[in-house]
Amino acid sequence: MATEGQFEYESVLCVKPEVNVYRIPPRASNRAIRAADWKLDTPDWSGRMRVVAKGKVAYVKLEDKMSGELFAQAPVDEYPGITVETVSDSSRYFVLRIQDDNGRSAFIGIGFGDRGDAFDFNVALQDHFKWVKQEDEFSKQAQAPDSTPKLDLGFKEGQTITLNIGQSKKKDRPRPQSSGGFGILPPPPGGKLAPPPSSSRSNNHNVEQTPAGGNDTAGCLLDLDSSNSNSVTSSNPLAVTTSSDLWGHFDPPN
Repeated sequence: MATEGQFEYESVLCVKPEVNVYRIPPRASNRAIRAADWKLDTPDWSGRMRVVAKGKVAYVKLEDKMSGELFAQAPVDEYPGITVETVSDSSRYFVLRIQDDNGRSAFIGIGFGDRGDAFDFNVALQDHFKWVKQEDEFSKQAQAPDSTPKLDLGFKEGQTITLNIGQSKKKDRPRPQSSGGFGILPPPPGGKLAPPPSSSRSNNHNVEQTPAGGNDTAGCLLDLDSSNSNSVTSSNPLAVTTSSDLWGHFDPPN
């Protein structure tokens, strides 16, 4: 029967064509590990390194450059952790705990000739375990029961709802109010306003009509002075006859 790990895909996280392997002395105390204690000029093995992921576990594999034969591998369950450790005196060297198929483990030192390769190796492990942490949080949220109260939006027994569709009332528009009691009609286009009829003026005044093409301003002035002229005429009719000669009365010459 196949195990669960056999059905998981293997994804490549990082590949470096050159890595050196060193035998390191046993750790005598809890002090920090220094790469200067290794024989950096004479590495014990050189080859290719591949970092792959199978599920949540990352594997650091040391392989032969030409044949691809596996030299050693280190399963990494967490990072930073005991499987991959940094040294105190350089960013290009790490301590790696390798493990065989029988479960036996040993510590070796690995180093890169370029700082950029060491940086890529470090970032590849960090990104993988960030993804593992997010997956764990998502699975916990999915399994945890939802304790928040839920809203009951269903209708209860005997409860109804009424919808008024298309029965909106029309709003009455306010009518404009005029200042007087009667509305004023606009003047006809191209015409003149006729003076309103007045019974008192027709009885007491003689309105002089302006001939066609005449001066309307003179008629208006005549109409304004007609009250005084008519009053004089009605009181003294002889004055009209006498004043008919505009130049007055002249004596004959001697």
